[in-house]
Amino acid sequence: MNKKISLGAAIAFMLIVAAATFSMSMLYAMSTFNEKVYSVKERESTYSKIAEIDSYVRQNYIGSITETRLTDATAEGFLAGTGDPYAKYYDASSYARLLEDYSNKSVQIGIVTTMDESGYIRIVEVYPDSPAQAVGLEVDDLIVNIDETDVSKDNYAEAVGMLRGEPGTKMTIVLRKGVEDTTLEMTRRFVEVPSVNTSMLDNYIGLVTFKEFNDNTPDQFNKQINGLIDQGAAGLIFDVRGVSSGTLRSVAQVLDKLLPEGVIVSSTNKNGETTVLETSDAREVALPMEVLVNEKTSGEAELFAQAIRDYNKGGIVGTTTAGKGTMQTTFPLTDGSAIRLTTARYNPPVSPSYDGVGVQPDFEVKMTEEQAALSAAMGGVENDPQLKKAVEAITVVIKSGGSLETMETADPSVSQPEQASSSSSEESSSEDTDSSSDDGEEEDDEDSSSEDEEESSSEAEETSSAEEEESASEDEESSSNAEQESSASEDEESSSDSQ
Repeated sequence: MNKKISLGAAIAFMLIVAAATFSMSMLYAMSTFNEKVYSVKERESTYSKIAEIDSYVRQNYIGSITETRLTDATAEGFLAGTGDPYAKYYDASSYARLLEDYSNKSVQIGIVTTMDESGYIRIVEVYPDSPAQAVGLEVDDLIVNIDETDVSKDNYAEAVGMLRGEPGTKMTIVLRKGVEDTTLEMTRRFVEVPSVNTSMLDNYIGLVTFKEFNDNTPDQFNKQINGLIDQGAAGLIFDVRGVSSGTLRSVAQVLDKLLPEGVIVSSTNKNGETTVLETSDAREVALPMEVLVNEKTSGEAELFAQAIRDYNKGGIVGTTTAGKGTMQTTFPLTDGSAIRLTTARYNPPVSPSYDGVGVQPDFEVKMTEEQAALSAAMGGVENDPQLKKAVEAITVVIKSGGSLETMETADPSVSQPEQASSSSSEESSSEDTDSSSDDGEEEDDEDSSSEDEEESSSEAEETSSAEEEESASEDEESSSNAEQESSASEDEESSSDSQ
């Protein structure tokens, strides 16, 4: 039986709904208005105080005021007052240098220096394809004079600054090799600073060492990682120890080369809104991996290590990282200066944010100051206990046929990113190895590359020493329970270190 609603009742109902809607809208509008008014009042109070201070200073200060310096100092103080530990003000010249650093190209002669005991400039690294390399500068050479200015402890900072200048400008240095001094004329130019280096360890294990992540890192990384693969690398160890500077975009591009399809990183802002920032395509490098970290690994470098583990591509060796999981955004100002603010927190692909807690290693291996100094001076796996453990861990995976099942997996209670699990099938291995080259090779080259990898892996197994096989066997047996393996390994390493 149908019931009819009278016209009056319908009109009354509509009026009630309209009144409720109007009331809700008014409440929201009033709330928003009150927040804005409160914010405006706060700003007025701040500006009023600054104006009052400015008035007293200009009327009573007996010295002269440099307006640019005063404005810059005011901006610095304003950011310091926010309590943001990563907030920073860049004046126009500092911001220009920052952009130069991001591009990793600067006008110089292509060397890394330190102060020698004598006060001279000692060369600790010579960049490839640089003016310094062209004239034969070498590590441990001393620069004792620049443009007829003697270098000493008193003017060391100024002398180092003299190495830079406008592109195309010339400079004269006196170079000391041993006891012999040579006068050289050099021309400054743009030099691309290497941010990643690679080498092949025993048993076809590739070592990739990052200095920082900047705009040129992805291209440098792609070339060098392809070179390792062409040499038949059976596994890759990434060293991000001490890396604390970088851009998110460069880290994401490097990870895109290594990871399967899925989210690389998202961020959560002050309003609790989460945004996906970077993703990876389906192409990946299908090789076992390990990442070396320490307490100085910070920011985007921590994200790099965590993402590798979240996608079950490899484990982490070293010590707990710094725990800087926040995103800073740089805002250019109209006068050429800029400010940097913390605007969000990073979210790794699977794991919770590492901000404030750091990234925990799967195998905790500490290094004493003596061990670190020996490793820096002598190099080599045997002089670096963290690298030695990473080699042992990746050898276990290589001996198991490239399967990552022996490694600790992500928490199953947390939803995994799409295709986050490691591909161990023959078809995936062939496809992924091809994608790692990114240079348009034919399918015949793909099969050849895959066969080379398998042959190099077999060769690595045959050439392993008996001591390595025994150690790998013990590690593989202990890895039957991933969670227990990680805990036991950490306890074991801590115990051996304490001895």
